[in-house]
Amino acid sequence: MNLTWKRIGIILATIVTASLHIYSAFALYPPPQVSPDPLFTLNGLGYLGLLGAYTLPIAFFQKRHKLVWWVLGGYAILTIVLWAVIGTHDLSLAGKVGYAAKTAELFLLGFLWADRPGK
Repeated sequence: MNLTWKRIGIILATIVTASLHIYSAFALYPPPQVSPDPLFTLNGLGYLGLLGAYTLPIAFFQKRHKLVWWVLGGYAILTIVLWAVIGTHDLSLAGKVGYAAKTAELFLLGFLWADRPGK
């Protein structure tokens, strides 16, 4: 994999959005909640897994790079749509973290578009 500015942007935007989702799972829902919010945790881990599939030199994923590109982009779009439907949109801490995560996801989509396969 060539480390271009597009790929660096994808890596940074994905790490930021994954970090914000994992932060949300642990910091925004403190005790007495029994455990961290599993949806935020899984969303953040999903981003990290897809980032690994997109960037790491694993032959299985590199042979299916276009499919991984579509899945990572679709995952970001799905996350944005679900936040728009069921997310927190006020200016509380949770809302601000949500807006920051959506901004990172929009940057991710822009970098993915710039790095689209077959272009």
